[in-house]
Amino acid sequence: MEEEESQNHGEISLAHYGVLFLDELSEFKKSTLEMLRGPLEDGNVTISRVMGTTTFPSKFMMIASMNPCECGYFGNPEKECTCSAASINRYRNKISGPILDRIDLHIEVEPVKYEKLGFQVKSETSKEIKQRVDRARKIQLERYKGLNIYSNSELTNNLIERFCVLDERSKKVLEAAFSKLGLSARAYNKILKVSRTIADLDNSPMIKYQHVAEALQYRELDKKYFKNS
Repeated sequence: MEEEESQNHGEISLAHYGVLFLDELSEFKKSTLEMLRGPLEDGNVTISRVMGTTTFPSKFMMIASMNPCECGYFGNPEKECTCSAASINRYRNKISGPILDRIDLHIEVEPVKYEKLGFQVKSETSKEIKQRVDRARKIQLERYKGLNIYSNSELTNNLIERFCVLDERSKKVLEAAFSKLGLSARAYNKILKVSRTIADLDNSPMIKYQHVAEALQYRELDKKYFKNS
């Protein structure tokens, strides 16, 4: 058990300033996932042994994927799910509310229909997307110069109040969502930081209603899939 824990801590530390990708998130042991709570919140991982305690930096971007249930078809309009309600709850309850709370974006990917597989949709090129991202990164580096942070994700509560100011319309939609979705204070702050990033990508100095509305779309799983967890 101790060896497994050390390996998990090692992977977390190795992901420092990189990406930690967890495929099939719900297949991991719950104890392993709960181990991520500290690093996701504090950017550090602490290993305690008989000889002492050591803390390593672990500021990483965590990306995870999972199916909606064990058979993978819950909510699929084309194919019936074969899982029982108890099985679905057991499968999802491996992902605790506190862990989900620490994930900024929850995206549900719908199955692609056959007739759309060869359909060409005009969209931004990778080059155009990179230009927008580079511009947003430059905006953030300039904004936080001298504050010892480099991105919106690192904003503290005090800095959120300073840099994530909302107009009255945005405040009202966020207040309504907070009540309807049962969001926590942590999720509220994450929505503000995501809204700030969306505004930066839109090259907007101010956070507008549409930026908050878009950020809220990325928290739907809080209510849709984990309301009973």
